[in-house]
Amino acid sequence: MDISTVIGLVVCIAAVLGTILTASGLGAFIDIPSLLTVVFGMVGATFIKWPLEVVLSIPTFFLKAIFFSPADPKSTIDEIGNLAETARRESIFALEKVPIDDPFLKKAMTLAADNRPPEVISAILQLEIDAMVERHRMGSDLFGGVAEDGPAFGMIGTLIGLVIMLGNLQDQSAIGPAMAIALLTTFYGSLIANIAGNPIKSKLAFRSKQEATKMSIIIAGTLGIVAGENPRLIKEKLSSFLPPAQREVEDAGE
Repeated sequence: MDISTVIGLVVCIAAVLGTILTASGLGAFIDIPSLLTVVFGMVGATFIKWPLEVVLSIPTFFLKAIFFSPADPKSTIDEIGNLAETARRESIFALEKVPIDDPFLKKAMTLAADNRPPEVISAILQLEIDAMVERHRMGSDLFGGVAEDGPAFGMIGTLIGLVIMLGNLQDQSAIGPAMAIALLTTFYGSLIANIAGNPIKSKLAFRSKQEATKMSIIIAGTLGIVAGENPRLIKEKLSSFLPPAQREVEDAGE
């Protein structure tokens, strides 16, 4: 589980609710017409932008922002180092029999054991990275659209409220409800954009980059194994993918 996503959602919701409850009351911030304008408008726009099967995958993308096992590049480098030792001690063909949990690393070692040319291995694995990034981009684009549509329909609701208010200036009792629609639709749209849309978009994009980096490490390590490089040299080369602080810790421990 990505605990930072959960903490962020809880803190954002608590900040808004806490301010509302201490300053006024929850009832003043509930307006059905405003909710209808923002929520249904945003949902309708999402259906227009994307095919049905993509829209139905929104809950899946949302859950990926919460239930996600972050990539660990250091453990990947260590595992590649062990595989390089196996290839050097036995043969590169022995890599096909080594139990590997990561599907992408398993595929890379299978290609290496099949004695494929390095350029073919790199091309095949890079295509898989590109396909993964494209799939992940769809999720971030979906939530990016939510972040755009929420405030947009909030503004539409604001305009509706202002039109109602200006058309009933002679009726003092109509000004309050019209102003509520005008202000609360903008409020709801901003909440959707800044609590769900933009943060989830950024988290999905960040996790996608992490996964792509891990896969790039695997490609570089596989090519080193195929080239018959020293396992220690392979690990040193792959450590360039790590932040300097992590490299220093690793070097100090050797």
